[in-house]
Amino acid sequence: MDVIAKARELGALLQQDERYVALMNAQKANEEDQELNELIARIQLVQMSFQHEASKEDKNQQKLEAYDKEFGEIYTKIMANPNMQAFEAARSEIDKLMNYINGIFALCLQGEDPATCEPQQQHECGGECSSCGGCH
Repeated sequence: MDVIAKARELGALLQQDERYVALMNAQKANEEDQELNELIARIQLVQMSFQHEASKEDKNQQKLEAYDKEFGEIYTKIMANPNMQAFEAARSEIDKLMNYINGIFALCLQGEDPATCEPQQQHECGGECSSCGGCH
């Protein structure tokens, strides 16, 4: 079997992983959340209005500040939404998994033993371990 076929096999396994399933469920919940979708539509309009004003030669600084403030308020509401929080948590887990897998591939490309190579852990906390509860 060639490398591409094995990559497709790995892709199928990834889609069966509980982290992938959680991400897909969270994405579906986001799509079905009417309030969240309204907030996302509003933030996009604010962003477009900001960009339009910012591109003007005689831009109005007060308008830009008001758009920036409104953007921040809406963003805070979006990120406080339980469905968005679940999605962000699930996406974080998938990102960790993919970084780990990519780390293994990178080590293999450097000649390491695929059966035993271990990528260095990424420190989300910045690397200071004195108050750490353990790496993930």
